[in-house]
Amino acid sequence: MDNSVNSVEKTPTFHTLPLCEARLGIFAKAPVAGKVKTRLTPPLTAQEAADLYETALHETVTRMVVAGFAVVLLVDGDDVYFARNFPDLPRLPQGEGDLGARMARTLEGLLRQAPKAALVGSDAPDLPVALVEDAFAALNNHTVVTAPAADGGYVLIAEREHAPTLFTEIPWSSAEVLPLTRSRAAQAHLAYAEVAGWEDLDDVAALRRLLQRSPNSQTACYIRQNLASRLLPLPISAVP
Repeated sequence: MDNSVNSVEKTPTFHTLPLCEARLGIFAKAPVAGKVKTRLTPPLTAQEAADLYETALHETVTRMVVAGFAVVLLVDGDDVYFARNFPDLPRLPQGEGDLGARMARTLEGLLRQAPKAALVGSDAPDLPVALVEDAFAALNNHTVVTAPAADGGYVLIAEREHAPTLFTEIPWSSAEVLPLTRSRAAQAHLAYAEVAGWEDLDDVAALRRLLQRSPNSQTACYIRQNLASRLLPLPISAVP
């Protein structure tokens, strides 16, 4: 018996998402050792970095869902992990290409089902809910909104109309990302705005700042309980 039609019907697509006012896409990777948070190794082992990332992923998703956002997981890696850990959330593949191609593809898809869409990563576990709310609110009067990152990129990008020019020929993971995004937006005459900035957990210094900034976050607690010896000396405010 040919089950190809049924298989196609069960494959998730952006068109299967219910319509809503705004969609928040969370970029997520399966927490495989050696594939995530590699800039933290050393001092962390590959497995420690993967376990830390998994904690940050779960905290990010939980906080955004509890806040009431219409979350979609945009996944890279084995969907079995995401199906087991997030069975109630819609999940869609990021697809092929560099980060820009995947972001452009997913934002365009989300905007087919909602008038506003935003993307965040899964390694800024204490990203303020208010910052995401501010970004969606800013889309009432702007086409594109970003939240600057401490490293020169951004931790959030939101659109009301898709602008492919913001995602091509960008040196991702460099300090040029945000300046180029601003320049491209100006060249395309887009109504562009920025909300407050934040940071990802990209290096040991960022982990220490998380401990100071949000000592009660799930990820900060995990760091204190499991990775303190790797990060000594800990910030004074992070020591119970």
